[in-house]
Amino acid sequence: MATDANSARITAKVQGRDITLEGGLSKDEIRSRVWWWRAAGSGAAGERDRHGHEYDDSQADVIATLGGYYRVSGDPRTQEAEELVELVYTELNPTD
Repeated sequence: MATDANSARITAKVQGRDITLEGGLSKDEIRSRVWWWRAAGSGAAGERDRHGHEYDDSQADVIATLGGYYRVSGDPRTQEAEELVELVYTELNPTD
């Protein structure tokens, strides 16, 4: 079992916010952290940002993985977004 110091880690820049994704996150947790502005008006995410946040595509949102940089789409429900979540999940949780 990996220690925290050796855990897989991926960084992202989404909506001007630096995000760190670490091993052990579920696919839903990854989706929630990457597309945090979508949930800004409800639940726990709403507590972090009570004013809401609309998607701004004036700057590229990207995730840096071992395989390169991947653009984050504005909609977490697209096939591209689902493939990105799967890629990030696989990289964060490698099988031995």
